[in-house]
Amino acid sequence: MTSEVYEKGKLAKKASYRLNGATTAEKNQALKAIANQLIEDQEEIRLANEKDIRMARGHMSDSMIDRLMLDESRIKAMAQAVTDIAQLDDPIDRVLQTIKKENGLLIQQKSVPLGVIGMIYEARPNVTIDAASLALKTNNCVILRGSKTALHSNRALVQTVHRALQSTELPIDSVLLIEDTSREAAKELFHLHTFLDVLIPRGGKGLIDTVVREASVPVIETGAGNCHMYIDEFAELEMAKKVVLNAKKQRPSVCNSIESLLIHTHWLEKYGGEFLAYMENEGIEMVGDQYVKAILPHIELATTEDFHSEFLCLKMSVKTVASVEDAITHIRQYGTKHSEAIITENNSRAATFMNHVDAAAVYHNASTRFTDGFEFGFGAEIGISTQKMHVRGPMGLKALTSSKYFIEGNGQIRE
Repeated sequence: MTSEVYEKGKLAKKASYRLNGATTAEKNQALKAIANQLIEDQEEIRLANEKDIRMARGHMSDSMIDRLMLDESRIKAMAQAVTDIAQLDDPIDRVLQTIKKENGLLIQQKSVPLGVIGMIYEARPNVTIDAASLALKTNNCVILRGSKTALHSNRALVQTVHRALQSTELPIDSVLLIEDTSREAAKELFHLHTFLDVLIPRGGKGLIDTVVREASVPVIETGAGNCHMYIDEFAELEMAKKVVLNAKKQRPSVCNSIESLLIHTHWLEKYGGEFLAYMENEGIEMVGDQYVKAILPHIELATTEDFHSEFLCLKMSVKTVASVEDAITHIRQYGTKHSEAIITENNSRAATFMNHVDAAAVYHNASTRFTDGFEFGFGAEIGISTQKMHVRGPMGLKALTSSKYFIEGNGQIRE
């Protein structure tokens, strides 16, 4: 008896052969149908999501429940994102390079789909639609494996996608959901070589580390977000207040919010009292080193574990450093190569920071909250890659393509 993972892998592989030849018009029609169906089914989706929310209360943090929630505005935003993707240029079958040989051979490198993508992710049901729509636009099939906490939501969303695809030329099995949320099912997905071309994990550090460590299918690593903001001694106070607060508070449960704040000792001496009081008044809980604690005696002393933590709530660690080089050293030790930022009016300091910090995105005088496929003009994203092979940073359409060489000849042989 075969498993759900095997059977859906088989269906997806078969569907990928048909989807490989889908035209731009067929794909865009399907995406528009999905966007319309999301609006039509929004009450059904919301009710399914409420089941997940009820089950989550009491054992999930408020920040994680925020990630899980699908209200009317978020469903409409998902539908709009799908519409936006339909309006983007088709990334498939583009000529990337042309080589004309003296012997008459014409060599062209063209963009092609990856094939069948596996997505394993935690309590973020919006990923279901983001992954499905980006995969379809790039002629890829996708096998989705969400968490138990979002099962009702994910099931309702995939049913919506299937209803939409019934009226199009694309196969329904282009988007499939693994409903078995057991560890055994996940491990089977890790090794589904016969059907999967790539596996993309999206979630917390524990999930990502497990997939990278255990999977034998090729993995595109999307990193956890222990993001830092460094306030240099030449930073303006009001800018620091505005940018740090946005990077921490605008949506603390997401991977591009900051978790650690580094402050130059001279800047702390001059502005620390006013700045830290402002953060506390805005509801930010802080743990800090001895210099920060001297200003805020009531806070806890920051530990090594705190500096490693992705809090995903209104909490952050604060540490003083003596130079931009010290800030870079700290980030090298504790960062996750996601998004890092410096606030300074000194362009030389900014250049040093941005050139020497190893991260997918580095910022000067701006919030890390911009590390996002939509903000980068990609329509949506399937994740933020923190690795260096194939793709790095927000993963839009181009990230879900590979390439293939097409060679035209007229009887040439190699001597």
